[in-house]
Amino acid sequence: MESKNISVGKKYIGHDHPVYVIAEIGINHNGSLDIAKKLIDAAADSGCDAVKFQKRTIDVVYTKEELAKPRENPFGTTNGDLKRGLEFGQKEYAEIDRYCKARGIDWFASCWDEASVDFIEQFNPVCYKIASASLTDDNLLKHHRKFKRPIIASTGMSDTRQIEHAVEILGSHDLAILHCTSTYPSKTEELNLRGIQTLREKFKGIPIGYSGHEVGLSPSLMAATLGACVIERHITLDRAMWGSDQAASIEPQGFKRLVRDIREMEIALGDGNIRIYDSEIPIIKKLRRVQ
Repeated sequence: MESKNISVGKKYIGHDHPVYVIAEIGINHNGSLDIAKKLIDAAADSGCDAVKFQKRTIDVVYTKEELAKPRENPFGTTNGDLKRGLEFGQKEYAEIDRYCKARGIDWFASCWDEASVDFIEQFNPVCYKIASASLTDDNLLKHHRKFKRPIIASTGMSDTRQIEHAVEILGSHDLAILHCTSTYPSKTEELNLRGIQTLREKFKGIPIGYSGHEVGLSPSLMAATLGACVIERHITLDRAMWGSDQAASIEPQGFKRLVRDIREMEIALGDGNIRIYDSEIPIIKKLRRVQ
């Protein structure tokens, strides 16, 4: 059974369509709407298909003990100060929605709790993203499905049994699965890119992609060559910026090169049919003694 195609906005995700490239802004905006807009600009200029954010209801996702832990950060001295400082609300997301529309790029979010799904739903997102950390949260998966939007699910920190269970909960309709290793940045020896092929074989009716957190571009290009129909990478203005995800992210010029190389790869792969090209005929006449 060949993988299904998923309609996401005006584009499609599927193994017979161009690779769908997602620039994950996540929390790399560091709580600044101005930085978020610059990241949207960089993503749009790169030619990628969408940007992604993260949405949390802080007091639901984290325990009081976790929020109270000491942690020096630009917003205060506790982990709670950091998490609240990084969280955008109604005003910021309304502007993000407006700005993405003005730049002509789709946006959506990974929602870490049910209230966050309800919040993002007001913006009519083209799809939802299930973060690797949420893949085992059955209630959250079911809540996402209530809105009947396409879902892209990452599989970091998960074994085959857990992925199978998530697919049972979500169903295979309008679903894409991303192979992923949830370390920031990921070690090359732990990327296991052949997992893309394993997932393609196991979930034959579901498009398979890749969410990468490695340093550099080549593994993501390799993933596309191996058949990933979605490539997601974090984007940053500067990998040296403050923030936990910056080191595993790609700067604007690098993101532009990644999209360029993926598009060149798609052309270079061709259709697999062996043929003599018209451009080869003069070379045949020049070099072959027996024709």
